[in-house]
Amino acid sequence: MESQYLHTTLLALLLLLPISICIAKKPPPPCNFPAIFNFGDSNSDTGGLSAAFGQAGPPHGETYFHHPAGRYCDGRLKIDFIAERLGLPHVSAFLDALGSNFTHGANFATAGSTVRPQNTTLHQSGFSPFSLNVQFYQFSDFHRRSQIIRRRGAPVFRGLMPNAHHFSKALYTFDIGQNDLTAGYFLNMSTAQVRAYVPDVLDQFKTVVKDIYGQGGRYFWIHNTGPVGCLPYVMDRLLVSAAQVDKAGCAAPFNEVAQYFNGRLKQAVQQLRQDLPHAALTYVDVYSVMYDLISRAKQHGFVHPLQACCGHGGKYNYNMHIGCGGKFMVNGTEVLVGKACRDPSVRINWDGVHYTEAANKWVFDKIVDGSYSDPPVPLRMACHRFK
Repeated sequence: MESQYLHTTLLALLLLLPISICIAKKPPPPCNFPAIFNFGDSNSDTGGLSAAFGQAGPPHGETYFHHPAGRYCDGRLKIDFIAERLGLPHVSAFLDALGSNFTHGANFATAGSTVRPQNTTLHQSGFSPFSLNVQFYQFSDFHRRSQIIRRRGAPVFRGLMPNAHHFSKALYTFDIGQNDLTAGYFLNMSTAQVRAYVPDVLDQFKTVVKDIYGQGGRYFWIHNTGPVGCLPYVMDRLLVSAAQVDKAGCAAPFNEVAQYFNGRLKQAVQQLRQDLPHAALTYVDVYSVMYDLISRAKQHGFVHPLQACCGHGGKYNYNMHIGCGGKFMVNGTEVLVGKACRDPSVRINWDGVHYTEAANKWVFDKIVDGSYSDPPVPLRMACHRFK
């Protein structure tokens, strides 16, 4: 009798085992990010630099917005596609006071920004005074004052500012570092000198992430830097020699420095995971996706991967003195730079520095599912900590 009872009990447990295994393996639910707070440079600037120093004029914005929209692009950026995928409005630039709604976050990125503060002005070097530490100061001020404004009580104030709990549940996105590398080269530094200051750049990056964590931020989506050696403005300004060019036509030494930066950034993110036990940090390898797009452009449906779409003259259709939207005279007629770019949808580089909407969308579609992330976490699951 006792043997039969044990047999029955064991059989029942075995029958329940598959159910318990299925329950244990059930994936966590998708994240519900109520807001995005973004930090970065022109690759994710939705209007910061334009608000501070003058609007990026036509033909910027022509593809999607059909008018200038603060972006150095013909349309949307990766940060715009991130917001759309999360069901959120495009993130308004913190510096843009006109018509902005910050209910679902704020964008502190500005074109030309670096992690490390630069010792030059915007007009001297082209690099923004809004370095990453300044962007954090702006975020900290926004965090505090937005709640003071909400407490004023009027519906108009509550309708423009995020709820207090949004700051701990938001996704914090980063896309910065490219300008830290080019800044050194434009100051005639050697590759060894640029590599030498990368650890300091990333120490400052870690400090900002820790400071945001200290204010309640928990979920971080961090892009590495792209292949700077494939950008027309880098190859044109730094006079790349034939011996430096790889099979894709890119400047190998500059891409090697970008890869070094990315390797150290990945290590920095790993260290942050140890230092910030309640944070979920996702490192996204944008470099690999971008290089694949550029090096195999034809297979992916694109043409002229190393030439600016909105540009003028030279091997790379780029002229640092007459940029996208500039004007020059041809046989007595004033011509707008960019009108010759008839189909941005098959072009990768927009203006010699930035990518087209088509390229941004192509890259986003590759990274959104976590295929290029460490850990391999889809965007929708980036609030979960996976070991």
